[in-house]
Amino acid sequence: MTKIDIIQNVYDKLGFSKKDAAKIVESVFDIMKEELEKGEKIKISGFGNFVVKEKKARRGRNPQTGSEIEISPRKVLTFKSSQVLRKALNKK
Repeated sequence: MTKIDIIQNVYDKLGFSKKDAAKIVESVFDIMKEELEKGEKIKISGFGNFVVKEKKARRGRNPQTGSEIEISPRKVLTFKSSQVLRKALNKK
């Protein structure tokens, strides 16, 4: 599913114009991105949690050459689904 698909679903289900549906979806993503950039956790009840985690610098290996390299510290985004979502995905 792409952002365009999400906009189309908002348009279909809520009856907003496509322009308004696009603004709503873009606004939600912008808000989420801003909060994650600040290091905030996003918890969506019944869906899951988005958390930014810090990864420390570490030694790695270039798989093509086998030489050791230094992997710089970085931030990564993780998602952990809620039990409600997990149950929905695994129901038979």
